[in-house]
Amino acid sequence: MDTNASAHSRTWPIYKRLLGYVKPYWPIVVVAMVGMLLDAAGLVAFTQLIKPMLDKMITLRDPFVIFWMPIWIIIVFVIRGFGTFSERYGSAYIGRSVVRQMRMDVFDTYLRIGSNFYAGEASGHQIARITYTAEQVANASTNAVKIAITDTLTIVGMVGLMVYTNAYLTLALFILVPVVALIVTVVSRRYRRINRSVQGVMGSVTGTVEEAVMGQREVKVYGGQAHESTRFADITQRDRRLNIKVATTNAWASSTVQVVAAMSVALIVFMATRPDIIGNISAGGFMQMFVAMSAILPSLKRLTTVQSTIQRGMAAAEEIFEVLDSPVERDTGTRTLQRARGELAFNDVTMRYPDSAQDALCGVDLVCAAGSMTAVVGRSGSGKTTLASLLPRFHEPTKGDILLDGVRLDSYRLTDLRRQLAWVGQSVMLFDDTIAHNIAYGELAGASEADIIAAAEAANAMGFIRQLPDGIHTPIGPGGNALSGGERQRIAIARAILKNAPILILDEATSALDTESERLIQDALTRLMANRTTLVIAHRLSTIEHADQIAVMDRGRVVERGTHAQLLAAGGQYAALHRMQFHDATSAAVGGAD
Repeated sequence: MDTNASAHSRTWPIYKRLLGYVKPYWPIVVVAMVGMLLDAAGLVAFTQLIKPMLDKMITLRDPFVIFWMPIWIIIVFVIRGFGTFSERYGSAYIGRSVVRQMRMDVFDTYLRIGSNFYAGEASGHQIARITYTAEQVANASTNAVKIAITDTLTIVGMVGLMVYTNAYLTLALFILVPVVALIVTVVSRRYRRINRSVQGVMGSVTGTVEEAVMGQREVKVYGGQAHESTRFADITQRDRRLNIKVATTNAWASSTVQVVAAMSVALIVFMATRPDIIGNISAGGFMQMFVAMSAILPSLKRLTTVQSTIQRGMAAAEEIFEVLDSPVERDTGTRTLQRARGELAFNDVTMRYPDSAQDALCGVDLVCAAGSMTAVVGRSGSGKTTLASLLPRFHEPTKGDILLDGVRLDSYRLTDLRRQLAWVGQSVMLFDDTIAHNIAYGELAGASEADIIAAAEAANAMGFIRQLPDGIHTPIGPGGNALSGGERQRIAIARAILKNAPILILDEATSALDTESERLIQDALTRLMANRTTLVIAHRLSTIEHADQIAVMDRGRVVERGTHAQLLAAGGQYAALHRMQFHDATSAAVGGAD
């Protein structure tokens, strides 16, 4: 009982919220509802014609009925045809509009939601939510509702016709109604339980396919085909089991309703053939009752099975609304900022990721003077990238303050703060568009072609761009896969040059490049860093020897700070890292000479 009440209390707010998506299309809703009414009324009207057709046209040969009956039939089905078209067109229009708006809302939420959301959920689930899950909501809010309303109107109309024709025989329906109501209740509960699991499985299916396709090189090189095939088989087997449960429930509900309805029809036949009744009912009246009952049967079957679609849609809507209600990035700042000087200060900054047992940063103190270059080095997992991610406020400090030009970061409006930053990382994100649109991306889209070319020249990118068929207007494919790693990196640098932000973050921007690409990119980065406050997360120490200061991190703390020469003289962790890299480089050179 409590479970029922709980389920109802959850379902009704979801219904109300879904109605909010339908509300803008109320004129189309009216057209669709009128169509549903005409569809049901047409079927009832045709059933009502059966009695005069048999009694007056066939038995009595009434000339009036003989003349008008074909015309009445045509009129009824023309009206019903108009109703069918209206309901189907209206439902499709509303359904596609709802699913589009819902997808847009989810996508916009993805763009504004905090970074912790992406860390806690596989991308396959996020993609499936926009593709598969939103489609289930559309089916529930339109197709299923259309069936539910039309069939309910049909049943009400047919029952009314039966009562009008012969109230006594209509008593046979009382055997059917409570059984159907019980079936709908039981089936709804079961669908509700199953369909939430179906949503999760579809996300896993999408995620597994995405990982296998994106990592197809690793899968092939390391012989992971069998493992991936087994993993995918397990997930699809679970999806198969869940959908078979849905189909089994549908089949059980449908067959039970069919048996009970047959019992009702048999009862009507039995009651109509009693001596005190059979003399008071005509052949047409009996056939009208029989056809009306037969028309109720498929409607009842659809009403029980449509529960699957409705409950799947409710589970899907609940999942989507949970995402839409997720907290977006906090932006309580009111201070505007045109162009920062670029002075940065980390004051006792501590940061812990959600669900983590230890701090990623612990009491970090670091000052970066305006226009200076600060390099952050350390072993993997020491907190370098986490420190950099606090500047654009991808994450928030658990404790301490970060200041820009003496003002806390969260005092600035988020858009103004991020306009002060350019970011070039090891993993470059390019989009399925032209080179020009990738350089002049987002707020840079208004840049002139001359400015785009100048930025590409400064990034040492025009050398390869000129060789492309359409120059800067050449499409580069999904993720920029038509370009090499070094070429993608130079496009990212050109984007940062065009932005001309006062603060630059370089996150191991040259660590995975060959020597020639690294030379070209280092040359481009030198021009990019001029007169900017630059935070460099570096793996190769040879690239940051001229930094104004170097901060060495270990286990989330800054353990050393100074210039290259000072840190070498101190003989600490930086000196040890430098000796190790120098020894590796010397060994590689000697090995190559041998």
